[in-house]
Amino acid sequence: MRYAHGGGLTPKEQQKRERVRRAAAERFACGEKTEVIARELRVTTRSVRRWRRAWEKGGEDALRSKGPVSVERLSPRQWERLERELGRGPLAHGWDDEFQGWTLKRVKLLIGRMFHVGYTIQGVWKLLRRHGWSAQVPVRRAIERDEEAIEVWKTEVWPRVKGLRRTWAPTSASRTRQARG
Repeated sequence: MRYAHGGGLTPKEQQKRERVRRAAAERFACGEKTEVIARELRVTTRSVRRWRRAWEKGGEDALRSKGPVSVERLSPRQWERLERELGRGPLAHGWDDEFQGWTLKRVKLLIGRMFHVGYTIQGVWKLLRRHGWSAQVPVRRAIERDEEAIEVWKTEVWPRVKGLRRTWAPTSASRTRQARG
C-alpha cells in the first residue's frame, strides 16, 4: 500500500488500520451502506468498497494486515548492531564536518559498509521509521551563533530583500484595455 507521505506504515499504524478494517467488516455484516461506513470511519468510499469486495470473497480474514510491504534486509542482530553504531555518532565513523548529525545518506553508507546490504535513501527512511527513529534537530546551538547579528538581519536586511507588500488594486489581464482605478 502507498501513502501520500511516501512511506509504509509502522507496525503500530498497521494494527490501527486493521482495527478500522475489522470495524468495517462488522458493519458489512449488518448491511450498512458503503457511504455511511466511510463517513463514520473517516476513510474514503473507495477503500470501503475495496474492503467490502475482499470481505465478500474471504471473510474477515481477508482484511487482516499483510505485514510490512518491504522485507527488511537486516536481521534483528544486525539492527541491534546498527543502533549501537548510530549511538556512537557520525564522528566515530569518519564524518568530521561541522554538521555532527546523521543524515539518511550517511546511514545508507554505514549500512553498506557494515553489512554489505544496499538500501535506497527512501528505504533507509522506512527502516528507521519502522524501528521508531524520527527526524531530529540539534539539541544545542552553535557556539559561533551571533544573536545580535541575526536580529539586525531580521529587522533591517530581510525587509529590504522581501520588498514592500502590495496593496490590493484592480488589475487587468488585457493588453489593450487597462483597468480603471
